Parts: sequence; C-alpha cells; structure tokens
Amino acid sequence: MGKLKEQTDAKIEAGRKANPDFMKGVDDIISKAKAFQQGEHAIKIGAKAPIFELPNPQGKTISLTSLLNKGPVVITFYRGSWCPYCNLQLRALQAKLGDIHELGATLVAISPEVPDGSMTENEISKMEFIVLSDQDAKVASKYGVAWEVPEFLIEHMRVDRKLDLEKINNGNGTILPIPATFVLGSDGVVKWSYVNIDYRTRSEPDEIIEALKNLS
Repeated sequence: MGKLKEQTDAKIEAGRKANPDFMKGVDDIISKAKAFQQGEHAIKIGAKAPIFELPNPQGKTISLTSLLNKGPVVITFYRGSWCPYCNLQLRALQAKLGDIHELGATLVAISPEVPDGSMTENEISKMEFIVLSDQDAKVASKYGVAWEVPEFLIEHMRVDRKLDLEKINNGNGTILPIPATFVLGSDGVVKWSYVNIDYRTRSEPDEIIEALKNLS
C-alpha cells in the first residue's frame, strides 16, 4: 500500500477522467472556500480541546474525558462511510493502528452518520478504532470544522450517487465536517492538527505517528 496521498491523488485523477465537469466544479468550490479561509476557525495547537460525549454504532455513549484518562487521543473528523476519500484515509489509519496503540494513544473517528443498524454494518464500523456519531455536527462545530455543503455537491450526491444526505445525517445533510485530524495530549491540549477544506486531501498516518512520538 502506497502513501495515502498517492492513493487519493489516483482517485482524484480517475475522477477527472470520468467526470471532468464535476471535478472542475469541485475545484472551483474548494478555491472559493480557501479564498474565504473556511476552516480557519478550527481549534489551534495549544488550545484545550472541547470535551464531548457521543454514541458509538451500538448507541453506547463514549466521552472524551474517559479516553484522555487512558492517554493521548487522535481525533479525526470524516464525512461518512459513503465518502471514498474517507474510506481511503480510515483504511490507512487502520493499517497503522498498532503503531498508534504502541504509543499509548486512542484513535477516534467522528462523522455525522446516525448510529443505526446500517452504521453497524458498514466497513468503517468494523475497523478496530472507535467510531462515533456527531449528529447535527455539533462537536465538529465546537472544533471549528463544520462546513455548509454547497448545493452543487448536494445535488451531485443526490442525482449522480443516489445519496440522500438529509436521510443519512438524520435531517441535517447540509452540514458536514471539514476533514480534520487533531492529536491531543493526555491533558486534552491540541499538540498537532491537520485541517484542509479540500475533502480530497488528508493527513498521512505517519505524520500523526510522528506527532505522537513528539509528545514525550
């Protein structure tokens, strides 16, 4: 398996060949989002991370406080199991999960998907890290990484991909998280972060591992 960037670049290139007009539209949206500095309000390194309690796929509530009591926590916000770029990222993180655990850290993946029967059957829920449901993107908002999805993308998902985000996200399909990853020390302070409004690019797992190594 190559670097995550190589995998995502290949998927982007395949998308450009298969649907160039759509990908150009995405490029334009991302350019505008960057021009307006969307994502600039994400919590910064050195800040105390907002505490939360969220349900896992089985409906059990997991608190950030309980996880921090065990050591450092890696929090990654992803759009949902329907997102191919998210799946690439989370598979790459799963492959490095042993390294993350060896450094005493817990990996938590958060999306707005509803914790119902379908969530327990998707590929991500079967991975070995913690998966949590952030309905209404309330926690994403606290972390400064909530994004109002443009109608262009909502229409593409509805028509071309047969995805109803309103249904998937329990009536709140117009808000998704900006893909972002935060490394928290056991004190709950943000030690490292990666935030990019371009949902097609993600942090490399090796960068996260390096950040965890630098905690000691």
